[in-house]
Amino acid sequence: MYFFLTQLSISDILLISNIVPNLLVVILYHTNTISFTGCLFQFYLFGLLEILECLLLTVMSYDRYLAICNPLHYNVIMSGWFCVKLIIMSWLLSFVVVIIQLSQICQLHFCGPNIIDHFFCDFDPLLKLSCSNTSMLHKWILIKGFLVVIGPFIIIVVSYVYIAITILKIPSNTGRQKAFSTCSSHLTVVSLFYGTIIIVYVFPTRGQSLIMSKVLSLIYTVVTPLLNPIIYTLRNKDFKKAFRKFKCIV
Repeated sequence: MYFFLTQLSISDILLISNIVPNLLVVILYHTNTISFTGCLFQFYLFGLLEILECLLLTVMSYDRYLAICNPLHYNVIMSGWFCVKLIIMSWLLSFVVVIIQLSQICQLHFCGPNIIDHFFCDFDPLLKLSCSNTSMLHKWILIKGFLVVIGPFIIIVVSYVYIAITILKIPSNTGRQKAFSTCSSHLTVVSLFYGTIIIVYVFPTRGQSLIMSKVLSLIYTVVTPLLNPIIYTLRNKDFKKAFRKFKCIV
């Protein structure tokens, strides 16, 4: 669990470092300039890290499923090398998907306005600046959304259905509470992250106001990475124990 949390933390730190500096400049000076290459790089890093977080949350749900539904085989299945392979596959898949999308964007012709009405270089605001036909790209983003967002989300839902069934079979209330407490933090993060991602990228955005789109984008690019450490540490016994020791020392 801590190994996966480390990867999630790295992803959140990189995402905030990619988005927040530009966001602060926009808030302070109400405008900001970025080169076309810089915009594409920001979009690439953003896409890479968002897809990676989708996959990491899916891997973590599988980890919780094995820990609760198949505890006797947990240490055998979730070996150190298997965990490393899952992380490597998540990084590689994220890299490949975003490279394909970025190569398609680079083939577009940009001859219109050069003002992005957003606080970072997101997919839809970037396409609005293109003079080329972007219908195929919109279809690709829909396909990608189902592959890297809806697909992992279905796996998470199925995992938690089995987890819930297993927890309800535990005879004691203490045992049920203990089993559920190991999943509550992950379930909270999944609900917050996937809820906003699905609304923005999977469902049609024509009826969605620009302000609402920006607010939702702010949640999964800034708010979620900010809350992740808080959510995971508040219910963590090891953290609470370390914090009490720190208070005693102080």
